[in-house]
Amino acid sequence: MKRFFPWIALIVGLLIIAFVVRQCRNGSIANYQTATITRGPITQAVTATGTLNPVVNVQVGSQVSGNIAKLFADFNSQVKAGQVVAQIDPALFQATVTQAEGDLANAQAALELARINAKRTQELFAKKTSSQADVDQAVATLHQAEAGVKIKQGALDKAKADLEHCTITSPIDGVVISRSVDVGQTVAASLQAPVIFAIANDLTKMQIDANVAEADVGVVKIDQNVDFTVDAFPMQTFHGKVVQVRNAPITVQNVVTYDTVIGVSNQDLKLKPGMTANVSIIIAHNDDALQIKNAALRYRPPDATPVETKRTETSRAGRPGGGRGGAAHEGDERTVYVLPSGDSHPQPVKIKTGISDGIMTEVVEGLQEGDRVVTAELASTTNAPQPSANPFGGGPRRFP
Repeated sequence: MKRFFPWIALIVGLLIIAFVVRQCRNGSIANYQTATITRGPITQAVTATGTLNPVVNVQVGSQVSGNIAKLFADFNSQVKAGQVVAQIDPALFQATVTQAEGDLANAQAALELARINAKRTQELFAKKTSSQADVDQAVATLHQAEAGVKIKQGALDKAKADLEHCTITSPIDGVVISRSVDVGQTVAASLQAPVIFAIANDLTKMQIDANVAEADVGVVKIDQNVDFTVDAFPMQTFHGKVVQVRNAPITVQNVVTYDTVIGVSNQDLKLKPGMTANVSIIIAHNDDALQIKNAALRYRPPDATPVETKRTETSRAGRPGGGRGGAAHEGDERTVYVLPSGDSHPQPVKIKTGISDGIMTEVVEGLQEGDRVVTAELASTTNAPQPSANPFGGGPRRFP
């Protein structure tokens, strides 16, 4: 039996060595989370928020001060251009007109008397019974009387205009959005005309004033398609088009945005003025794009070269951080890691990217449909290395 001990010891030693080698090899192989390159539609959009407003919104006010005597329109009333919508108490203004008419009549009588005196004085001067000074005085009095008539006529015209302004009419055809006064309320038009009504011309045609960040405004163009939703109809998507990108900046807490006007059709009158719209401006779209997950563009193995890591960080930092998708950077070169079939080590591959929706990115060249790219590295198949057992330790020391 003793002669078999060396062989048994040799076999056990070989088994131990094989086991250790296998464990070391498996410990160096990592598991990877992969994603398959697929084809599908991809849309790059710039997101923003805005407010729905009528295309034409007129604030109807009063040019004179007084008490509101009558109101002929209310909220949601349909009005026509020239229709009377409010009446201010005209009593004081009618009295002013009457007074101005009397002043004008008095001035006209004074003018008639000045003409008679001027004519008589000239006749007397022709007969050598009046001096030149008397003639000059009569002519001057006549001119003053003529000027007085003009002044009184102007005062009468102003009084009549104020009286006409007591009747407030609608300047456009439309619908009353808001009413700011009630019957009996006093309006004062000393420095600024008080607003009585706000009238929208046509609610079937509206616009969104969206605030687009300065990082995204460079890719927003006129006639681009727009999708938006409102909180009142969260499951319905409305559509519009960009009609104007205004150059005036809007700065709020050092954040610069630009007003982008979006035309919207509202034939069913579901949309109402003042609603908040969540806007997605379609920058680019591809119905059959080769897609890669953005996580694959961000993945870098621990043993990646510094050049690749620096290129990735530079490319990532160069992208704007505005709305969804940001600006289109077609032709950007990136490095991804492809895991071939039957191989446990990913291989770096350079690709060119196109548009992106923030989750998926278009692959212009470098990959094919069905390729597996690494998106993350999982834990090793073996547990963390355990400290080797001391053959002479014999376990923890026990005390009686």
